[in-house]
Parts: sequence; structure tokens; C-alpha cells
Amino acid sequence: MRKSTFVAAAALFCTAALAQAPTTEDPYLWLEEIDGARAVAQVKQWNAATEELVAKGPVFEQYRKRALDILDDEQQIAGPEDVLGDKVTNLWRDAKNPRGLWRIASIESYTAGKPQWRTLIDVDALGKAEGKSWVWHGASCLAPDYQRCLVSLSPGGTDADVVREFDIGTGRFVDNGFVVPEAKSNVSWFDRDHLLVGTDYGAGSLTDSGYPRIIKLWTRGSALSSARTLLTGEQGDVSATPFGYADGATRWNFITRSKTYWTHELSMVLPDGRVIRTPVPDSADAQDVIGGRLITFFNKAEQGLPAGSIVAYSLADLAASRSTRPELLMAPSPKQAIEEIAVSKGTLWVKALDDVSGKLFAFSPRAPSSAWARKTIDLPARSTLHLLETASERDLAFVTVEGMLTPPTLYAVTPNASPVAVQSLPPKFDASVFEVEQRFARSKDGTRVPYFLVRKKGVAGPVPTLIHAYGGFRSAQTPGYLTGQPYRAGPLGLFWVEQGNAYVLANIRGGGEYGPKWHEAALREKRQNSFDDFHAVAEDLIRIGVTAKGKVAASGRSNGGVLVGALLNQRPDLYSAAIIGSPLFDMKRYSHLLAGASWIDEYGDPDKPEDWAFMSRYSPYQNLRRDVRYPAVFIYGSTKDDRVHPGHARKAAARLMEYGNRVYFHEYMEGGHSVGADNSEDAKRAAMLLMYLDRELGSATGRQGG
Repeated sequence: MRKSTFVAAAALFCTAALAQAPTTEDPYLWLEEIDGARAVAQVKQWNAATEELVAKGPVFEQYRKRALDILDDEQQIAGPEDVLGDKVTNLWRDAKNPRGLWRIASIESYTAGKPQWRTLIDVDALGKAEGKSWVWHGASCLAPDYQRCLVSLSPGGTDADVVREFDIGTGRFVDNGFVVPEAKSNVSWFDRDHLLVGTDYGAGSLTDSGYPRIIKLWTRGSALSSARTLLTGEQGDVSATPFGYADGATRWNFITRSKTYWTHELSMVLPDGRVIRTPVPDSADAQDVIGGRLITFFNKAEQGLPAGSIVAYSLADLAASRSTRPELLMAPSPKQAIEEIAVSKGTLWVKALDDVSGKLFAFSPRAPSSAWARKTIDLPARSTLHLLETASERDLAFVTVEGMLTPPTLYAVTPNASPVAVQSLPPKFDASVFEVEQRFARSKDGTRVPYFLVRKKGVAGPVPTLIHAYGGFRSAQTPGYLTGQPYRAGPLGLFWVEQGNAYVLANIRGGGEYGPKWHEAALREKRQNSFDDFHAVAEDLIRIGVTAKGKVAASGRSNGGVLVGALLNQRPDLYSAAIIGSPLFDMKRYSHLLAGASWIDEYGDPDKPEDWAFMSRYSPYQNLRRDVRYPAVFIYGSTKDDRVHPGHARKAAARLMEYGNRVYFHEYMEGGHSVGADNSEDAKRAAMLLMYLDRELGSATGRQGG
């Protein structure tokens, strides 16, 4: 079925929907009924039409199979999920184990690159035995012996999960051990026989965002309903979350009451269960503890210290409610952003960005009145670094290093020796035929906006170009190996540039590429800055001849759905294709859908006229116009997404179709917002998106998908 047939199919969808639509201000509210029979039937119809277009034929199957081979390849970094004393755990997923093997090995064998694994939980086998579609959500093991763990398993990949106590030594779930029923729970060890639990305790126990607001201390052997309440937040809060840090033989327990997405009231839980408020500013984030100090990150300038800084508080002073002044450890330069912080036995590890390239620093604590010793770790320059895990009983950190053309290498890093490569992945494509460059565009207000461009060497433009961005929630977009670009689209980026096209990762405002100020520049009423930044990157690529009008595709996911929707409304002349993944789209109703209320600090409150005044200017759903011909878009999502409501994607498709536009739509019935049920989902998506882009933009080689 070619494009003309697709238009007819889209028209049929539109007619069927409108014929049954209730007469309300929004005729597509019925699509917000996640499992409603009518909504699901419509989704299946749209899915079938899209698959008829782009998920059939030998070319599609070739790319789908290759994508799955790449994602399931047994030659992958066995990254540490956790370091448990002298052991390392890992979750391994491949073709034989799509849901994963949770396994453990000695740290000596692991750092030598020859781990001797022992399987703790076979997630696929467990799901089969229990009749559940379990998806791994992680494990938290209690220091210092690391024998008991809280294992989180999600049915189908939703944010909600079940928490069960597991014994490392026996390799079994603990008989009559702790079990927290399925919910969006926040659970942490207090000690071996007590948990700090925030969960769904019944009516009124959750915030408007759907997260726990009550934290209780639960004693082993007693009913959860009898647990002692330690802290109760407000209904309008985002959530309440318990957590703890080990500092040698001492465990320090805390609770954050997140009054908004960006403000967190930090309290300490004393050994007797008393809860005391700390003087840590609400805008700061606790990171870890080391040498009797609580390490925090200042998102705003506070107490005479600059925004974006790392500071330390005396834990003894906090526990005694004594007045204490924070100690400055590191303040970033104007081109830097501190992104990741972790602690090993005697070292504070800091991963920073410097013009969006990763750097790693090691700090050694000294007396409070003395400066901390600081070293820069010698790792490959102009790369993306990820600080994965650290060891609590030795000075050791595990770090991956990668680039768009450089496969990941896992390093074991110590403060006083050269990094040791533990595992390096072999190349999955011939990087010698490609080139990557970092360029800078000028946004509407003159702001310098970085972006990364990858394409074949010697390509004479203009060529079809895919630009991906996010632009929100302080999340920096750094260039990763092309087999995983963009996020949740498998190796789409690789397939695209292999055809001679260009792939671009844009570092627009709203993210964390230059620290809190970069995020705040696109917050709430300043959201337009992120849209202007993306437009500027597209126009810069046209100006330098990389691409041309008619050859530009925009891509964004989640918050990026707001972005791409706004881009299309504002500049339908500039973009000729758009990928919109698991999107926010209806900003008038977002705060009433699933976790939406938790993001009011990011976007604004649409129920307040003064906020809707600026939100209404860009909300994608409300700004679609009947008299505009939009490029054909590909919208995808998941029925089981319990974070960003699938109604956003469905309503976007319905409204675009109603106005006579072509829409490719695909919704998976499993998989949550950030985790796919297994790799086959992302592999199929990569192939479908490639076929879509080929149909809509063509390719530099002239090959059409299908």
C-alpha cells in the first residue's frame, strides 16, 4: 500500500472516530481510556495500517533482524548493576534471556575481564513459573554483608512493581520475608529487620501525582498495615521517598518530601525512628555520604555558594540538629555541568560535562577546614562518560567511555593509577567511513547551541537529516554509540547514516548540558527557548549545506513529544517528517493524567489562567490547525506506560487525521515508559522508523523503504 492508499486509510480512521465521538469540547477523550474496548480496537486498527505500510517485506525484515542481532548480541558490556562488597552484580539480556539474568561474580574475576557468574534470578523463567510478564526493576542490597536484597519486579514494564526480599546466599526469595504488593512504591532498608516504606496504603495515601506521600517504618514479621508512620506529606506534593547510605559500618537513613518536582525537603531518620528536618536547602539534591559528610548538589545559588556546585554537610551536626555551614567542594566553570556523583571507600567521584564532553574527577576528603585534594582522571577526551557504580570497601569506580563512532569500553578506575580497561566492545560497523563533528548554532536570542553531526565522509549535501533532541528536566543528551541512537529506537541512527544521510543530536536548552542555568532557560514560560534552539539547529544545517528544506526530520520522545509537536505547529514549512515517541501532547490535560501532576514545576499548571496563558501558546494538541498541511508523522507509545499517558499519543494521531494529515501510529501493548518488555520491541521500532523516513524523505542513496 503506497502513500495514496494510506491517505484513504487515515480518512477511514478519522471518519469512524468522528462518527462515534461524543459531543464534548474534546471529542477524543475516549482515547484516554487506556484499556477501553473502543480505544484498544482503534489502536489495533491503526497499528495494522502502519504495519501494512512499513513492517512488511524483505527490506524491513532485513533491518529488523539486524537490529535485534545488535541489541541481543552477546558481545555487550556486562555493566555492573551494583557492587556488593567483594562481589559485582549484573543484569544480562540477550536473545535467549530477553527479560534478563540477574547474576553475581567476584570483583576480582570481574575486573580481570573474566567474570565467573552465578545466576541469582532468571527473570524469564521466574515469569513463566509464576504466570507473570515480569520485567526487572532492580535490586537494593543491605550493607555491609549484602546478603539480603529488595528485588523489584514490574508486571509488563510499568512503573508500578512488586518488591520482594531475596537472599543472596541461598539464591532464593526469603520465606515469609518482606513483600510490598504491586504499586508505585518507594522502599528502602532501615536495618536488617526494618524497612522504610512508601506505598499505596489505601484511599488518600497517594499524592495527586500518584506516588506515595506516607512513609512508614515496617518491622519484620508484622503486617504492613500496622507499620509506624514516620512522615506524611501533602496531597499536592509529588512524592515522599526514603533512602539510605552506608558510610563504613554506619547506615544513614533519610526521607525526602518532594513538595514539587524540583524542591525536596530533606529529613534524617535517627536510629530510634525519630525524624528531624535538615538545613539542606529544598532546591538541593542529596547524593551520597563519605567520611561523615553528606554530599549534596546545589541546583540554585544558596548560602553564598553558586548554583551547580557540590557541597558537604557534617552528618554529626545534622544528627544533633547543630548549626552547620556547607563546605564547597567544586563549582563548575561556565562551560561545565556536574552530572554524576558517587562515593567509594575514600574517594568522591564526580563526572562533569565540559562543552558536552565528559570528564571524571576524583576528590579525597580532608579535614573540614582544608581543601579536598582533586585529580582529573586520564580517560579518552571528547567522549561520553557514564559513572556506573563504585565499591564501598575499596577505592574503585566503574566507568564506560563511548562516542558516536566508538563502541563502549568499561574501565576500572582508581585514584592513583591509570584506568584499566575491563571490557571493550568490538565495533559493530566500519567507523572509518563516517565522521563526527561538534558544531554550534545561534538561537533566536543569540545563545550558542551545541549539536553533534555524524555522516559519511565525503558526502556532498544536501542529504536527508534526522535531528533528535529532548530539552527538559535537566537531562543532558550526550552522544552515544550509534547502535543505540536515538533512545528507544535501537540502531536507527546507524542505519540512517549508513544510507548516506545525516544524524544530529541537538543540545537544546531545557536539558542539563550546561548545568541548572541551561535548564532554567527553558523552564515554564521560557519553554519557547528550547523550540527556538531546535529551529536554529535545523536552519544552521540548511545554511551550511548539510541538508535542505524538504529533507529535515525532527525527533523527540516523552518531553521531546511536546518539543516536536510545537516545532510542527510553529514551522511546518521547515520539517518534512517527525518522530514523536511516548509523547506529552495535550498540555491542557497533562496534569490530570497519570504522573502528570508531578511535572507542574517544569511546565506550569494549566488549571491556573496565568500559567495556561503561556502554555496555550505552544501546547501541541490545542495548536493544531485544520488549514495547515503537516508532514506525515510517526507516533509511537505503549499501552502499559503508566508515567506518560498513552492518551496523548492517541489523541495526537486522531486530531491530525481529522484534519486530513497522514499519520503512522504504533502502540505496543507491553513495555513501560523507560523500559521495553524486551529488545524485540526496540528492534522492530528501529526498522519501522527507518522505513518511514525512507518513504517520507527518501535517502541519500535514493532507496525507498517498503
